[in-house]
Amino acid sequence: MTRRKRSGALLLLVFAPVLLAPAGCGESFTGPSEGVDEITELPRALSPAEIELIAASNRFAFGLLAQANRPGDNLFLSPLSASMALGMTMNGAAGETWNQMRDALGFGSLAEEEINASYQSLLELLVGLDPSVETAIGNSVWTRQGFPVHAEFLDAVREAFGAEVAELDFANPSASARINEWVSDATRGRIEDIVPEAIPSAVVMYLINAIYFKGSWTLQFDPSDTRDESFHLDDGSTRTVPLMNLRSDFPYQESDRFQAVDLPYGGRAFSMTVLLPQRGVSVDDLAASLDAGEWEDIAAGFRDRDLQVSLPRFRMAYERTLNDDLHALGMVDAFGPAADFSRLSPAGVWISEVKQKSWVDVNEEGTEAAAATVVTVVESAGIELRADRPFLFFIRERLSGTILFAGKLATPPES
Repeated sequence: MTRRKRSGALLLLVFAPVLLAPAGCGESFTGPSEGVDEITELPRALSPAEIELIAASNRFAFGLLAQANRPGDNLFLSPLSASMALGMTMNGAAGETWNQMRDALGFGSLAEEEINASYQSLLELLVGLDPSVETAIGNSVWTRQGFPVHAEFLDAVREAFGAEVAELDFANPSASARINEWVSDATRGRIEDIVPEAIPSAVVMYLINAIYFKGSWTLQFDPSDTRDESFHLDDGSTRTVPLMNLRSDFPYQESDRFQAVDLPYGGRAFSMTVLLPQRGVSVDDLAASLDAGEWEDIAAGFRDRDLQVSLPRFRMAYERTLNDDLHALGMVDAFGPAADFSRLSPAGVWISEVKQKSWVDVNEEGTEAAAATVVTVVESAGIELRADRPFLFFIRERLSGTILFAGKLATPPES
């Protein structure tokens, strides 16, 4: 497995309610992590294409958030993981399929060469940016034994995404075990069973991205200050949760719609930005109103304040099939016979499923998070008529058109 440790741009969209108040007689905290140097700037300036790639990733993030959010439900996605898995797949697309994928991923007018080069150089740039934060990103492509795949496609995903490429006998149960083991290893055991034990016969390729993140808070919460408190749901009900408490100077801002705090990890290159809706504003309305432009304003609007922060300690596992979300973002042709993946294989293929599994643990020490996204590619079997439900049948003489018998099979006899 090719796995790269990186301090990459991992966007954690966590809309967990948090209590923010100007500090009064607040609680204590364990203090800054010992021996951690503050990261104040990147080692080099970003290129215009890299800047556009980051902007594209954020546009995709908020588009995906808007589509995936369901009132009252938890949500935890890695837009970066989905973008990278689909970015690899896009190297095999052509024509309108490629255009739709580029638009859905937010890449604007960037050419494929710019997209691939920016992924590669940005990831290389961020390696070791914050040694106190662990970020691992892995990519892999798994193909069915004997299935024809263009060498140019495999070369592209190896070079730009550092992808491990392997050909397996998908009919052998060891194939799914090997793929799932790769994902488990890449996510430190947090994501398991991303592909089924019995791989369907139509599947010819899996393209997978896996991300793992672990960071300690720059200012850690003291566990002795964590108390069971009421958590107020948007429907008016309450439930009891462990609420962590910390008073310190934090980047803070507020508007008529939300309060926001930026909770840094390690040397402050990474952070969790928490948006708490103002009373009378639901979290779903706030999520629906956000876009990449406002996100830029929020990111630039923080100012240090003496703040009392109360944040739930929580752990969450999440799974979602992204087909409908991507379809709504304009990625239509890739999911059916209209797909053009002629640069991936000479055979007719399309995407049957884009699925992501994610996991997050937020506690007094920091945050651990993982996600894996799998793009499943299937081979066209032509038009299929599968009479596995009630049907009509006729026995006729074709030349004269005479119907001799007419029937309906509604309930087949037991075999």
